[in-house]
Amino acid sequence: MSYSEVWDLDVFFKGGSASPEFAQYMNEIKSDIEKLDIHISNWQVTSTDGDEQVLASIMSQYEKISSRLMQASAFIECLAAQDVKDQGAKQLGSQLTAYIAKAKGITAKLDEKLVQLDDGFFAELIERDSLREISFILNERRNKAKEKLSVAEETLIEKLSVDGYHGWSDLYDSIVGSIEIPFVVDGEEKVLSVGQAHNIFAHPDRSVRQRMFVEWEKAWKKQEELFAHALNHIAGFRLNVYESRGWDDFLKEPLETNRMKKETLDSMWNAITDRKEHMHKFLQRKAELLGLEKLSWYDLDAPLDQTEQKRLSYDEGAQFILKHFASFGQQLTAFTEKAFEDAWIEAEDRANKRPGGFCTGFPESNQSRIFMTYSGTLNNVSTLAHELGHAFHSYAMRDVHPLNQDYAMNVAETASTFAEMIVSDAAVNEAQSTKEKIAMLEDKIQRTIALLMNIHARFLFETRFYEERKEGFVSADRLNELMVEAQKEAYFDSLEEYHPLFWASKLHFYITGTTFYNFPYTFGYLFSLGIYEKALHSGGEFEEKYIALLKDTGSMNVEDLVRKHLDEDITSKGFWEKAVDTCMKDIDLFLELTQSQAVQGKKQ
Repeated sequence: MSYSEVWDLDVFFKGGSASPEFAQYMNEIKSDIEKLDIHISNWQVTSTDGDEQVLASIMSQYEKISSRLMQASAFIECLAAQDVKDQGAKQLGSQLTAYIAKAKGITAKLDEKLVQLDDGFFAELIERDSLREISFILNERRNKAKEKLSVAEETLIEKLSVDGYHGWSDLYDSIVGSIEIPFVVDGEEKVLSVGQAHNIFAHPDRSVRQRMFVEWEKAWKKQEELFAHALNHIAGFRLNVYESRGWDDFLKEPLETNRMKKETLDSMWNAITDRKEHMHKFLQRKAELLGLEKLSWYDLDAPLDQTEQKRLSYDEGAQFILKHFASFGQQLTAFTEKAFEDAWIEAEDRANKRPGGFCTGFPESNQSRIFMTYSGTLNNVSTLAHELGHAFHSYAMRDVHPLNQDYAMNVAETASTFAEMIVSDAAVNEAQSTKEKIAMLEDKIQRTIALLMNIHARFLFETRFYEERKEGFVSADRLNELMVEAQKEAYFDSLEEYHPLFWASKLHFYITGTTFYNFPYTFGYLFSLGIYEKALHSGGEFEEKYIALLKDTGSMNVEDLVRKHLDEDITSKGFWEKAVDTCMKDIDLFLELTQSQAVQGKKQ
């Protein structure tokens, strides 16, 4: 079976960024927002039965607008990702940002109305038939509204954010889109996009990786002053808003957004930190196997043995994923086959594509789209499985009330990492030789290192950067220092050379829609390990339980979610220790299988 490596967007709107159909769709969104504004403004709160019908009608309108904004956002994101030079997509993105800001300003009025309702009446109201299904969402909105500024002030913030906040993120994307890195690959001089250039760090030849790292650093160094301004102003805007609201903790927003407690976050990081020495042993062993005293940043993704590294065509990668998904459940397999057959995936390795990968949902069409650059590595296959997991999460929630489908990023990473685990674990188990098993196992452990060490470095950096940003502008030189300090701590000082400009090269630091775009990845990874362990011991019937858990992810706090479906307390370190120890078992096996090779390497 041959699958297309280019996604189909015409099924949504034909003509790309110049689509007349999409232009009409955007006009309809604008009109719907204006109608919602009038409806909310005309609502005279009385804390009587008359409020039920009004609120139910408003929430129905809001549901429609939310779905349409997500549909439009997904389409624009896909256009911008497939061609960073698409100016039309950038203009549409700016237009949509303004619409979203307008909608947020209007829903601030809704939140004010919710606060005006008598506490006792509100508690009784949301349990009525017309509103019970979205009671969690309404209660959450009301509680958050109590901690915000007046409607006029919050609306002004949203208006100013278009150019004073999101604009810095747009600037970053524009600069990154223009970066080209000249590089000689296999004797041929090419001009690479940053996405293509990043794939070179998985090259088996260290001299090639090293040359790329030099060029990589040069590329980001040229723009570091602009990136420093963008990062500082994004953080500065956030901190000013927090201060105005009376919030003294910059983690308040990301924790509330992820519906989790600070105790949960601290317990997770403490469990990871306690086991850093074990991860350090893996990095030391990998260095020995590569004939090095210590790994450098550009060695982290290096394959151990060129002869043992499989290169899979896109179709082979697809079949690999389908084969192993089939070992888990029929619904996941059937869904994934549909995604491949209906061209939901943009995987072609070509110039002018955005770096990285993502999955985005088209809620009105009940479809998703996956973006990545596929070059045939096992890591690419894992990334593809990861993004398919995201898409399956949306599919699993297709019958859930639309307003209960807005799950937080930490649980969003659960389904994706779970899907990734199915593929990577099965790949290790079916290895045909010890060398192949080592290669597969190392690829799997690389993700543990990335999620428990790399992500930890990002969290440490961002936390310390925000502390210093409270006192004023943080220079590019200081950002470099903070990044290296964070990397040394997170990697247990295991590396010889670090990546000081990682703060400039990592898109996640510049995402304005989500603050602290880091720790949810680690949460999702470890949470998924707990689910995966249960799946291994539950047999084929577990898929239904898994889908039941996914359906609840948009309407529960994570502590309650885990207590309900896994009967665990995630505010305690014990849950996280068990999850991290699952990763350590992989490292133990790797150390055992490579012991003789390491000894031989030392003798040489």
